[in-house]
Parts: sequence; C-alpha cells; structure tokens
Amino acid sequence: MPRVWEVPVPDATRVRDARVAAEDAAALAGLGDSRTAAAALVATELATNQLKYAEGGRLLIEVVPPPRAPGGHGDPAQVVQIAAVDHGPGMADVAAARRDGFSTSGSLGAGLGTCRRVADEFHLHSAPGRGTVALARVGATVPRAAAETRHAAVRAGGVTIPFAGAEYSGDAWSWAGAEDRVTLMLADGLGHGREAARASSAAVETLHRSARLTPAELLRRLDTALRGTRGAAVAVAQLDLRAGRLRFAGIGNVGARLREGGAWRHLLSRPGIVGVHRPTTLPETEVPWGDDRLLVLHSDGLPSQWAPPGAAGPLTATDPAVTAAVTVRDASSSARPVRDDTAVAVLTPTPPDRP
Repeated sequence: MPRVWEVPVPDATRVRDARVAAEDAAALAGLGDSRTAAAALVATELATNQLKYAEGGRLLIEVVPPPRAPGGHGDPAQVVQIAAVDHGPGMADVAAARRDGFSTSGSLGAGLGTCRRVADEFHLHSAPGRGTVALARVGATVPRAAAETRHAAVRAGGVTIPFAGAEYSGDAWSWAGAEDRVTLMLADGLGHGREAARASSAAVETLHRSARLTPAELLRRLDTALRGTRGAAVAVAQLDLRAGRLRFAGIGNVGARLREGGAWRHLLSRPGIVGVHRPTTLPETEVPWGDDRLLVLHSDGLPSQWAPPGAAGPLTATDPAVTAAVTVRDASSSARPVRDDTAVAVLTPTPPDRP
C-alpha cells in the first residue's frame, strides 16, 4: 500500500524524525546499507536547511517508481523520494545554492551540495517570495541501456500526501511502459486510510500487469480488479510515442489538465466509481503530444481553484515530481492545508540535455 511519511519540520526536534522516516522508506524499497545511509543523510540535510532558511517546512518521503518508464511486465524498481517543501522566502540564485560552500546564514554551506553528491538525482526549484522545493531520489541507478529506450523521451513523477498525517494514503499514482506506449495512472481510493489505500494499491498492481491495454480497456479491467474494495476514482493517460498522440479516459473525481503551448485544457472523466459503478461507455479523448506539452493528473485533495503549474514561471524543463510538489505547495499553506488525501502526477517530455 502507498505508505507516505509526512514530516513537519517546525523546529530542530523533528530533524531526527526526518532521518528515521528516510531509513524506514529505504527499508521498504529494499535498499542496502550504503544507500539507506545516503537517504538518511539527504533527509537530515534538507530538514536542517528548512530550519535555517525558511523557518521550517515539511518533508514528504515515499517509495515511488523511477522517473523513466519501466518496460515489460511486473513491478518497476522502486526508489526513495524525499521532497522538502516550504513557503519560505525562496532563493534568488538557485544555481549558486546547489554548490558546496554557498550560505546566507554563516554556516559551512554544505547541505544542498551534499544532497546533490550522495543522491542519485537532486532537483531544486525556488521562487523569491513563494518558497522552495528540493527533491532527491535515492535508489538503484537506471542502466544506460534502459535510459536509451524510446521510453526515455518522457519522464513522469508525482507526490502523495496522506490526509491529517495518516500512515497510508488512499491516493496512488504509477506508470508503466509497453512497446511504444507509456501509461500514467492516478487512483483515488474512496475515502481515506487503509481501506482506501487497498483500493488504489490494487489499481497500481493491475496497471503493471496490463500496460498494453488502451485507457478504456484498462479501466474495464480495473473495474473487475477493484471489486471487493471500496472502489476508486481513476484517470488513465497513455502516450503513443511513435504516433505522438495522447489518449485519456477517466472515471470519477480525478482531474486532468494538459498544457498545449501557453494554454491549458481540461480532459474530462465520466461519473462513476471503478469497482463499484462503471459507466456503460468509456469514450477516450485523443490529442497530439509534443515537446511543449505537460500533463497533470490530480486527486480532489487539491482545492478546486488551484492554479496550473507554470503560472508563475515555466516548469516544463523541471523534474516532473518537482512540478507536482510546486503545484501542491502553491495550492495550500500551513493555514490552508490539503483537505483530503492528495496526489499529483505529472508527465512531461525529457529535456534534450537529460538522458
């Protein structure tokens, strides 16, 4: 089930909690001692940095699929993802902040540089006056042969936040590759807690066994797989890399927005609950895909009037999980927290300079 560690960092007493959460996530991902130590170090440094520069924030620690689509059947390799999100003053010079020795607080300034060195991936997004998102992944490195497949043309990522600090989230996202297609799915189990998580977990498991199906076919299979659970709202987006076409179908209250150039459009789902009440017909929306596209799937934990990512600056070239975390950050605050389990998943073209 989608275990998520949400660690608020209002003071120094929670830094240890961040480290322990990273160690627990590493154990769940099956990482060895050295990579577990790396995850713990990254979590410690990011939590400490939040206290120094943003007067606190929160860490979201979870086990996620890698940002490159796995091919074939079966579950993908898992990595530990650590996202540090704050509403602090932000950084004027992100490139400088990533280097060792940079500091505005009189310290040695090794925190973010350390994260960049020990993590398999490290990304930083900051906007003055809006806050900062730092995101690291620790796990098995993707082999070069896998990175050179057609699936490397796109990346996906996301963040998940359990309601009220619960141990499990009823929302889950994942993606899978098969032949010339990649499929991104987001499932919102009815309600929240363990039973909602059981429904969304069943949806993820079915996706990885059925990656060759079209979105409508996958939703029909999911409807059978989720019988006996609470059911879920599910959105499925499938990109045909050879044809350059995106197909979408969804059931229930899961949102989808596609950026085409400078404009956004809604991709509509049908009413219903997968596993409980499936609509008779499942039409698919098909649209062209290009280098200027960015797809966001989200559960109803986001406020209804959230602003699309990139409204305050382009995020297309940013890691997709960072885009997801920025979306959540800008749609909520410490005074206006998310109101339900929340998940945001993003699909975006891989920038030309990134394998």
